[in-house]
Amino acid sequence: MPPYSLSDLIYLMSRLRDPADGCPWDLKQTYASITKHTLEEVYEVIDAIERNDVVQLRDELGDLLFQIVFYAQLAGEQGIFDFAAVADGITQKLLRRHPHVFPDGTLLSRRQNTELTDAAIKAQWEQLKSQERNDKGQPQILADIPVALPALLRAEKLQKRVAALGMDFADAKAAIAGLKAEINELEAALAGEPSDAIADELGDVLFSLVNVARHLKLDSEQCLRSANGKFSRRVVAMDGLITQRQAQWADCDAEAFAALWQEAKQIDDTNSSQIDAG
Repeated sequence: MPPYSLSDLIYLMSRLRDPADGCPWDLKQTYASITKHTLEEVYEVIDAIERNDVVQLRDELGDLLFQIVFYAQLAGEQGIFDFAAVADGITQKLLRRHPHVFPDGTLLSRRQNTELTDAAIKAQWEQLKSQERNDKGQPQILADIPVALPALLRAEKLQKRVAALGMDFADAKAAIAGLKAEINELEAALAGEPSDAIADELGDVLFSLVNVARHLKLDSEQCLRSANGKFSRRVVAMDGLITQRQAQWADCDAEAFAALWQEAKQIDDTNSSQIDAG
């Protein structure tokens, strides 16, 4: 039996939404009701990549593709657009944004052997996106950066957009100096009467941390995910040590926690070294 194709998946989706004999759960769904599932699928794709589980990645990409097909089905039922229009739209946009690859704006066109710098490509990309915003009636320079993005990601996009206009720290050292200044302002807020200024200054510190990561060519979201993973492993190691000693978390004081943390760090570092060596 030949493998199923994208057209088969699109047909399956239409059957799930068939008012006569479709799936009751699928028939109840709307754009808004499935957004949480879309987010879950995106995170599961990322998780499979981080675990280097390529078999699981294939399955998770299928789940994510199904979400896209679902949205297109809903739009098709309303006569707005269908999956073919989605594919056509993204292809046109990528052709338009990559004139250095498709000089004639067609899939078959090829550029001559000319040298391209990252800076030139980036400048061209920003110019094309700016033109697209104007064409859509979005002259405001931040209009196309969604408010609903995760905060770290939106902070990075906001900073990149403004940096492309020439307003940016000179380098990572200057960004770190900016971070230190924000920390000083947070400490000043903490020294005063409790107020909204504390949350405001803490937000500035977090925003500045993203700026530092950007200048170091690091992904702040990935850095935090890695830190979360490291913290989780070490807490699990601490829990194992406490269990081995037939104790409870409630039995530990600050000094005991500090000692357990150091042991857990050593265990984690040893395990990480063994994985890297393997």
